Amino acid sequence: MKKSYCPIDTFINTIKGKRKGTIILHLFQGDKRYHELVKLLPDISERMVTKQLKELELDGLINRTVFPEVPPRVEYSLTKLGSEIHPVLKGMYKGGLLFEGELI
Repeated sequence: MKKSYCPIDTFINTIKGKRKGTIILHLFQGDKRYHELVKLLPDISERMVTKQLKELELDGLINRTVFPEVPPRVEYSLTKLGSEIHPVLKGMYKGGLLFEGELI
């Protein structure tokens, strides 16, 4: 996460990307395994899901837990910071619905 001139820009730069906000909203509903997230995001490739998850983890918004099993099991969950931005993302979701109502 890189600090910007304005905190709004810092926030937007951190969550912008293919479905990062959507991933956070899904994880707010509970921990998810990798393939669960892939199924919830059918409009982007697995490669892109992996990239976004890595970026969210690096920015401290999600945790990645690998269980020592065969085959390996990986679960994703929100960090405290990831949970704290939920109200902002929920507001953005509602704002998106308003804009969609105006689009033809």
